[in-house]
Amino acid sequence: MKTVKFFVAALAAGMLFVNAAKKPTPVKVDVAKSSVIWLGKKVTGEHSGTIALKDGQLILDGGKLVGGNFTMDMKTLKVTDVKDEKMNAKLKGHLENDDFFSVATHPTSTLKITKVTPKGGNNYEVTGDLTIKGKTNPVTFPATVDPKTGVGTAKIKIDRAKYDIRYGSKSFFDNLGDKAINDDFELDVNLATTK
Repeated sequence: MKTVKFFVAALAAGMLFVNAAKKPTPVKVDVAKSSVIWLGKKVTGEHSGTIALKDGQLILDGGKLVGGNFTMDMKTLKVTDVKDEKMNAKLKGHLENDDFFSVATHPTSTLKITKVTPKGGNNYEVTGDLTIKGKTNPVTFPATVDPKTGVGTAKIKIDRAKYDIRYGSKSFFDNLGDKAINDDFELDVNLATTK
């Protein structure tokens, strides 16, 4: 009888050990080595720049992506395609004000992963809750995670009209002509981890 009890206890302990080994692991994002590049387009051209990350993590299970989140520091928003200093500062200020991202009121934007669908290899379809200017909407985008390096990449297309970013938007104004700015803009995200 003692032998049976010992066997059951050992089996239970073994199962706990196996389950603990399979527990998903949060891996911290190395913000200094990570990047977010933004791209916005309009009728007459486009502009691009960067936003630094404040923090983030990827949740991995056996090297596979199962969750995660990251926070963008909107106060670090930069314009990289305009070389004239005066014009650069003007565009940067415009993006920071209430016409666009209201950075003084909303200094951060966040993305929290809510669903991950493996697509084979290191590829995934990811859905998450994206919060910009205090408004949260779901976004779905392709992503990859290298299980050896822990580096995650994603290209996220965002409809700014859903976040009440109205300036130059055909969703809010008529007869803009060549002053119209596309509602969609892109974030090219590269998350290096401390793995």
